[in-house]
Amino acid sequence: TPSTSRVGAGAVVLYALSLDSTLGWQRPLEVTMVVVGAEAPAREHQSSASLAGRLLDNKEAPLMFTPRAKRPGRWAINVLLAAFVMIVPPMVVLFGRARTSAPPIRIGTANHLHGGDGSPLHWPARSYDKLLGGLLADGFEEGTCHSRYQSDMYRRNPGRKPAAYLASKLRRQEALQRKCGPGTVAYSTALEQLRSGNRAVIASPECKYLVSISYRGLGNRVLATASAFMYALLTDRVLLVDPSNEMDELFCEPFPNTTWLLPSGFPLTSYTNFSLDTAESYGNMLKNKVLRSDVGDTPAAKPPVFAYIHLDHDATQDDKFFYCDEDQGLLRNVPWLVMRTDCYIVPGLLLDRGFREEFARLFPEPDTVFHHLGRYLFHPSNHVWGLITRYYDAYLATAQQRVGIQVREFGYQPNSPALLEQITKCTQKNGLLPELLTGTDPSRRVPSLKSKAVLVTSLRSWYSEKLKSIYWAHAAATGEAVSVHQPSHEEHQQFGAKSHDTKAWAEIYLLSLTDTLVTTAWSTFGYVAQGLSGLRPWVMYRPENDSAVPDPPCGQDVSMDPCFHAPPFYDCRLKHGADTGKIVPQVKHCIDMSWGLKLVQSS
Repeated sequence: TPSTSRVGAGAVVLYALSLDSTLGWQRPLEVTMVVVGAEAPAREHQSSASLAGRLLDNKEAPLMFTPRAKRPGRWAINVLLAAFVMIVPPMVVLFGRARTSAPPIRIGTANHLHGGDGSPLHWPARSYDKLLGGLLADGFEEGTCHSRYQSDMYRRNPGRKPAAYLASKLRRQEALQRKCGPGTVAYSTALEQLRSGNRAVIASPECKYLVSISYRGLGNRVLATASAFMYALLTDRVLLVDPSNEMDELFCEPFPNTTWLLPSGFPLTSYTNFSLDTAESYGNMLKNKVLRSDVGDTPAAKPPVFAYIHLDHDATQDDKFFYCDEDQGLLRNVPWLVMRTDCYIVPGLLLDRGFREEFARLFPEPDTVFHHLGRYLFHPSNHVWGLITRYYDAYLATAQQRVGIQVREFGYQPNSPALLEQITKCTQKNGLLPELLTGTDPSRRVPSLKSKAVLVTSLRSWYSEKLKSIYWAHAAATGEAVSVHQPSHEEHQQFGAKSHDTKAWAEIYLLSLTDTLVTTAWSTFGYVAQGLSGLRPWVMYRPENDSAVPDPPCGQDVSMDPCFHAPPFYDCRLKHGADTGKIVPQVKHCIDMSWGLKLVQSS
């Protein structure tokens, strides 16, 4: 039974009973275990040591029962039993630092500790930082969202540290969300202005809004929301997220004491159906001269109450003028913006000269945008977190190395032997998985105590079953024990299905907890996993046909940030078409999509 009644912070005392061979008497044994990394006073350590030193002293240990007559060898047996109690149980307690507010810890197995609520606390090889270097705000009720403060315990890769300026900007954004968000007077006034379409209704000048439409697959929705939030940070807008497609059930609220979900009763009742043809789209208003930047103080220069921003994959060049600083000047005074995109548009924002200085202060490391914003915004709900942690504990926690492989059949037929060959060539040639012994002589096998857990995510089970068979039928050349696991296989993508999206979110997050990551080109599912993980993945290239394995089969990405699939091809300063991958050093073309853009570390 753990106790700290006789020693200070930094130690756990275990009491056991020393039994003689006849079970005739017992005496208490006290074993002090010093907590690694805890800041216990030296005097307490010395006191604990002196107690342990008296364990074998018969005169110091009070008898609990009257002893029988001693028999030869009894003392030796007691010594052996005491040594067994102290040495055999694998109970090592790890703390990043001693804190009086920490929950009670009970000793579990060699792989886990358990908190007061029963949740497993895994052994990190580093200190546990629940606020992620100041990225997250303290003070949330932890029971409403276990993942927010527990996720760092499951990551071996600590990730990049956010800039202090980003942390302070997030605190200011949280204050803005509370001041202007749903349930406030400012929000009610802004709704009335939107409902009436009358700018004479005076709303708070500090409170401008961006509504992000949620649609398409989960990966697209996550990237679109992160993009909208980045734009909100740069333009001091309140972000409100369309709650459809289970956005309210998959994710916890990211902002303290307010909501990011757009409440019911929004005046633009058909906003989820806005499209390329919507008259109020920014591109259409430019084309129809409803909005103009060259007419001075005229009705055409007066901004409307709202504008629809269409940045989907089918956006026109008129829509993509959104990425120019002159056009941002027009949008700055529009109180309500509604945005639809199925892309990660952040690299396009850096093409706007007006955003570059603030961007550089927020992200001195340009390739960490989604890494930080993803970890800030997207915390799995308690139900999803349960799926994640139970699977992790059962299949991944004890492995010495964890390899994530995300498989999509882009360019291949279902259950494609060519894609399986691409997976094995990519992983084995780059040392991610061990090569196989092809001979039959077992003496060639190199003994090893290493274990490697492979997490496969795919709509089909065929690829993981084949990998599992490969490493069962053939020994690994390195001697490693390779296990292959796949949480689910839905066979087909199911847009808007709650159970499908729940599993997808759990699997994305599990991928982000691995040590090495292999993804499929063009996949937003993989983009989200790599950004959350902080890893540069190995990307399996898209084949030219469904039977030809690309050579090389994969390559390591230039950064962890996602690829922008539908960028503009226009130089706003020179006002003509251009290769936008050559305008700013932090924006380059993607390795998996030659025309796409992504953020990289500037050389």
